[in-house]
Amino acid sequence: MKTPWIGTSWKMNKTRGEARAFAEALKASPFATTAKAQPFVIPPFPYIAEVADILSGTRVKIGAQNMHWETQGAWTGEVSPLMVRDCGATLVELGHSERRTHFGETDETVSKKVAAAVKQGLIALVCIGDTRSEYEAGATADVLAKQTRYALRDVGRAAPGKVIIAYEPVWSIGEGGIPADPDFANAQHARLKTLTAELTGQPLPILYGGSVNPQNCCDLAAMSDIDGLFIGRSAWDPAGYIGIIDAVIRRLGETA
Repeated sequence: MKTPWIGTSWKMNKTRGEARAFAEALKASPFATTAKAQPFVIPPFPYIAEVADILSGTRVKIGAQNMHWETQGAWTGEVSPLMVRDCGATLVELGHSERRTHFGETDETVSKKVAAAVKQGLIALVCIGDTRSEYEAGATADVLAKQTRYALRDVGRAAPGKVIIAYEPVWSIGEGGIPADPDFANAQHARLKTLTAELTGQPLPILYGGSVNPQNCCDLAAMSDIDGLFIGRSAWDPAGYIGIIDAVIRRLGETA
């Protein structure tokens, strides 16, 4: 039975009180210490330290939604990998399509950030994805391969255990997003595992993210090459997040 990564990024949502309430609810659940999944939560920057403090002593990993590649300097408004780690985070999300679309993130900057994360002892959760037009043109595999090669360019065989890939089709995330068919997603994951094995010496964990919800989470997580789920709005309520972890663990236990 595989141990899936199951996590959520809150994006630009929640007040401090709501962040605390979520963390407290998760801590009180049996899934904060489960060995049957690897939970992770990625709050906005202002709440990382507080959420990490509440969930200390659990198996829940805490992440940041972005970071700069330099450890310090005159980079107004940015946050360094040392700051992320100092706040109690052990993971950092990099290259999300919203960062690429709205804030000028490129394959080049993602590559630099991945290398910095690995160097500073953070797990890099690298988001890759195809647009609707790329998907309709049949270019998904090529697009994902290019983004993955760039992301791993400067880490190579140092990546295993330190880098995770999240396939998030741009056409499937956000309001109105359409979830990828589990078989289609699994096929992309299989290709990515082969590619990451070539680049790093062993296949890296590949998570699926994109309109994951209580109705499709189990079918996705049960696919042979999907190593976990990166969930959006369906996991922003603690009951929703806990419910998905519970359902996935139960499903995987039935098929083990």
